[in-house]
Amino acid sequence: MTTKQRSDLTNQREVLAASKSEIDAIHNYLKKEPSSIYADIWKIGVNLSLRIGDLLKIKFSDLNITDRTLVLQEEKTGKSKTIRLNNPAIEVINARRSKYPNDVYLFQVNSNRAKNKPISRVAVSVKFKECGDVLRIKGINTHSMRKSRGKAMFDDGVAVETIAKVLNHSSTSTTLRYLGITKEQVLQTYDDYEL
Repeated sequence: MTTKQRSDLTNQREVLAASKSEIDAIHNYLKKEPSSIYADIWKIGVNLSLRIGDLLKIKFSDLNITDRTLVLQEEKTGKSKTIRLNNPAIEVINARRSKYPNDVYLFQVNSNRAKNKPISRVAVSVKFKECGDVLRIKGINTHSMRKSRGKAMFDDGVAVETIAKVLNHSSTSTTLRYLGITKEQVLQTYDDYEL
């Protein structure tokens, strides 16, 4: 391994969740692709905090733009979930509907090999990893969208209980572990807040 390669590895940092500036950098990088599909997946993913399997299965018929809602049954948990579509999500949805009026899926591919099907999670995973490598943000993958939203909410002071509901976690301890909040960080609060 050359010195430059070692330096490159050292300068990459492991990311459990992208920061707000990294979220924007990733989106801007993905927008440079010939197709907007990867940038659109990233934008919707960080705004709706869905698992990739649920995200890629969204059909236009599942979306109620008038009520600004998406109701789905989570693939992993089997739980029903109602999501409020925020403005960035609605902008992406409307742009994709306008550009691809005959598509069934929000993130549909129409290549000869996968006609009228949603894009594969493997294709998205490869593109996100490539993006992370180019931007030197280690660990970017399809789950980074969901985790990044949860971490951004936590960093902005949203209650862990609320974040747990958004992520459909059954307990706040799951959410704290998910967000990377360690026992040492909890213990440190006793020193930081001497009243």
